[in-house]
Amino acid sequence: MNPPDRNTLIETMRRHKICVLVPTYNNGGTIRDVIAGILDFCADVIVVNDGSTDETECILESFNDSVNIITHSENKGKGHALRSGFMEAARLGYEYAITIDSDGQHYPEDIPSFVRTIVENPGALIIGERDLSNADINGKSSFANKFSNFWFHLQTGRRLKDTQTGFRAYPLRKLHGMSLLTSRYEAELELLVFASWHGTKIIPIPIAVYYPPQSERVSHFRPALDFTRISILNTILCFAAILYGIPARIYNSFTQHRIFNKEFRLFTRKRGEKLDAAVTLCRIFRSIYGFSFFTFMATAVFSPFASIYFLKGKNSDRKKLRFHKMVRWGCELTTRNYPGARTTYENPSNEDFNRPALVICNHQSHLDLPLLIAMHPKLVFLTNDWVWNSPVFGNIIHHADFLPVSEGIENIMPRLRKLKENGYSIVIFPEGTRSPDSRVMRFHQGAFLLAKELDLDILPLVLHGAGHFLPKGSFLFRKGKLTLRIMQRTGNRELEELPFRKQASYFRSLIKNEYERLLRKNEDAEYFRSLVLYKYAYRGWSIVSRCKKELKKAFDHADIINCRNFGKVRIINGGIGVFPLLYALVNKDAEVFSYIEDAEDFRIASDTPALPSNLHFIHAVWNNEFGNEKDFDKTITL
Repeated sequence: MNPPDRNTLIETMRRHKICVLVPTYNNGGTIRDVIAGILDFCADVIVVNDGSTDETECILESFNDSVNIITHSENKGKGHALRSGFMEAARLGYEYAITIDSDGQHYPEDIPSFVRTIVENPGALIIGERDLSNADINGKSSFANKFSNFWFHLQTGRRLKDTQTGFRAYPLRKLHGMSLLTSRYEAELELLVFASWHGTKIIPIPIAVYYPPQSERVSHFRPALDFTRISILNTILCFAAILYGIPARIYNSFTQHRIFNKEFRLFTRKRGEKLDAAVTLCRIFRSIYGFSFFTFMATAVFSPFASIYFLKGKNSDRKKLRFHKMVRWGCELTTRNYPGARTTYENPSNEDFNRPALVICNHQSHLDLPLLIAMHPKLVFLTNDWVWNSPVFGNIIHHADFLPVSEGIENIMPRLRKLKENGYSIVIFPEGTRSPDSRVMRFHQGAFLLAKELDLDILPLVLHGAGHFLPKGSFLFRKGKLTLRIMQRTGNRELEELPFRKQASYFRSLIKNEYERLLRKNEDAEYFRSLVLYKYAYRGWSIVSRCKKELKKAFDHADIINCRNFGKVRIINGGIGVFPLLYALVNKDAEVFSYIEDAEDFRIASDTPALPSNLHFIHAVWNNEFGNEKDFDKTITL
């Protein structure tokens, strides 16, 4: 991947408050080239002159206008120099410090890699991992690195290949044990150990390394004294790991939600495929309750009652009507007990069903039938064979004069005429089936032929929300708001000049337009709250926790989500995708482009099942990767 130009790199570093920190001691032969090389990539540099006695101080004076210089009056050691540099960086408002040695072994060309990794992994400690396999490194240095790696693994339980590298990026707000740092170069190992104990993510990245000929190297390493001091320090750290490090790691595993952090596939997948919404325990319990209540009412109450009720006496029209009223009452009771749902009936034209009509309605879910039955007692339905032969409620609908379409219109026409004469309206779903996404599908012409044959007005209904509450192919309830709207009836004579195909098209458009109006009215941020939670549920403790936090923040700005935008919308810093997802679900007519810097957040957001087609997640790091503001109708920065 090509590195950005200097200006873009500087803009990105300043946006994320990143500086470069160079501790130096008697590196007069290399410090000029090191600083000049760093300035080719960034403009925010801090140099700590740790009491150098060579020409280092004179060289640094030539960079007074371009770098911040801290000078120690005497040599205090690399650990002390780092601490001074970190304190100065924090005072200047920086949140990250990239440290680079001043002996020339590190390449400033690797700075963009550090910046990218910082942006993609906020809060992580980044360490440059040298490939020492072909480097001209002396045996003492090689042993020191392996020695340090061993102690780090022993004290933290994790392995790193290069714990001695000085090319690192430190998150200044997550530095621990600063007051306990030793003054020499082993402080770098301490910083790694303390970070690991406190749950800071440590990410190694490959870097290039240059080792000059042995004769030209400047080393401040004193083998006997330094190995002794390091051994004593690591012994102390091992005891500290038992007394503090291990308990701290366990504590941080809980507080940072790092346990139970894998996807529970039993709840999120079916035959290996992602579910649109996770199977939660609440959904299971609500569904069991809802279907159990319905099944009990149908099989234990109404079905036996229907058999007994019609067993004796004459089946008069009045008796039939009483039964219809009881069925209506039962369905009304059932629809009121859909757990997690609220049902609303809208009747702006004050339809009273006193005159029979052919009632047509869009088809959304298995719940459509009881929702419509609960509307009025003088309704009969044309059903498919699955409904007609149902072992749960088949006996009820047989006695309620419902008729199976499979018998053929010619065969059931006499009974339909009789029902019309008795004041009953005929209900039919002209789509014939349900769509997976609840959209209104093509209407068949048979319903309108039936209206003409029976000389019935056409009464359109619009149902919204049932297909979201109980989607096609699922038997688990979600949460939702169900709305049934009764529209203005149309006299059959008004349409007799139109062919049936055009009548079907006309009423489909009528119902579709009204459905879209209800959609815009009902489908706000609150409507989709539970669906968003279901999409992140059981994907790991930390993801669920993040989802809840981001959802809470999203509802602090619900007015932005509910403003119904069109065109192209840019969302910057989209987190794990909760706000962009909610925004795209509510604003279906907008194309939403969510730019996410964090690599893990981008993976989580992109992995979310059944994303709407108008939502696009884009991974961006450098300032010039976030698109041009002029190309968007609206920009939202989170």
